[in-house]
Amino acid sequence: MGGDPGLFTPASVTWQLHGDPMMWVAGVRALYLQALHPRAVRGVMENSDFRRDAWGRLMRTANFVGTTTYGTAEAAERAGARIRKIHCMLGATDPDSGERYGVDEPELLLWVHCAEIDSYLHVVRRSGFPLTDAQADRYIAEHRVSARLVGLDPAAVPGDQEEMAAYFEEVRPRLAAGADARAVDDFLLRPPTHPLLIPAREVLWRRVARLAYASLPPYAHELYGRSAPEPAVVTRRLRATGTLLRCVPARLRWQLPPKHILCAMARLGPDARPAPYKVGL
Repeated sequence: MGGDPGLFTPASVTWQLHGDPMMWVAGVRALYLQALHPRAVRGVMENSDFRRDAWGRLMRTANFVGTTTYGTAEAAERAGARIRKIHCMLGATDPDSGERYGVDEPELLLWVHCAEIDSYLHVVRRSGFPLTDAQADRYIAEHRVSARLVGLDPAAVPGDQEEMAAYFEEVRPRLAAGADARAVDDFLLRPPTHPLLIPAREVLWRRVARLAYASLPPYAHELYGRSAPEPAVVTRRLRATGTLLRCVPARLRWQLPPKHILCAMARLGPDARPAPYKVGL
């Protein structure tokens, strides 16, 4: 291969997994999970325009993940520097104590990181993407790189499934579904849209949001106060959705802007094409 392979490279689990279409469902699950940390979600509510520009917010997040995964090392580092610069200028007010704090507190950055990586791994794997436990551990370890990009010390970030599970167990007492989390829940179920697109929202988006919610851990359902189908039913729905989406030709899916995967293949050659079977190579 010629060209810069980036921070993860085509030999990584991340390179293969992030090309899967179920990443969109996983991203919505991450939003549900992230909203359960009162200080983290308060930072979003005070500083984000997601309620007015939902699609733009989703695309900016997807662009960051795509750039750091498939872009050059320089582009990934530049994207990380931009995020760190934005975060260091933003603050929020604790909903309980009234304390003013920065949104770049390590505790908050770690929560957002772990909720995101756990969601990506959980949804894509549960929907049928083939990963062994060792490969799942490798994926989590790889994302100490993305943690560094947003300002975390990689050594303080979970590096495998056991450490990730221990982290969630430790942080659970601090989670709650307050007014901000419920606002995110309402938004994800009924995001503002053009009147002509409301039928599509009801048919397509709401199914995605409900599936993402159903895939949350049981304690999240308890906090939100809304039940979910039995785990076996959720797994069947995830697998059915994954099977359906993977029937769409990859090159057609990858045409969506900003075309990170196609750009990486143009830079590195056709062997850089992400595919599940390459995870074990």
